Amino acid sequence: MKKNYQFITFEGIEGCGKSTQAKKLYEYFLSKQIDCLLTREPGGCLASEKIREILLDEEIEKLSPKSELLLNFSSRIEHVEKVIKPALKSGKIVICDRFVDSTFAYQGSAMGLSFKVIEQIQRIAIQDFLPDITFLIKVSVEEAFARISSRGNNNRYEKLGTEFHQKVYNGFLELAKKNSRINIVDGAQNQQQVFQKILNIINQN
Repeated sequence: MKKNYQFITFEGIEGCGKSTQAKKLYEYFLSKQIDCLLTREPGGCLASEKIREILLDEEIEKLSPKSELLLNFSSRIEHVEKVIKPALKSGKIVICDRFVDSTFAYQGSAMGLSFKVIEQIQRIAIQDFLPDITFLIKVSVEEAFARISSRGNNNRYEKLGTEFHQKVYNGFLELAKKNSRINIVDGAQNQQQVFQKILNIINQN
């Protein structure tokens, strides 16, 4: 790595392959004897994982978008303060599967909450704490749904319709246009080709 990317996040719609790529990067760093941590959102610590269970629970018919927003940030506060910041302070690279960009794409673009409101909650919750670099794994909604349909035990978000996920997809692309931190990676190729593109981005910067 040419730049000091210590906090790295992966984003994208359900079924895009971001979790796979986050794990591959984690394993790559370990192979290079680089101390790192792989974590996820919502989740990453006990309290945050409990909140994740609520967010993904199919028995809960429908949460208010505002409830989802506040639950996500409640989870994020615990995760950042108890896991991410201590790991960064100890010198580890932190790789996180989803972070604040997902909140803007899901609760903002797809569920209709004002970005201004989300930004206000963000400032209260985590101030200006953001990743050093973000990889947005770009896969069409049609391709993502084809992948999801072949899996079992899909969560509540994965079972929402294509119209919802198209809004999430569009939301992520708009975020990438406005923020140079977010790097779009074509996720339609095989896993190793996608991973090589990620390594190229890390090493060229």
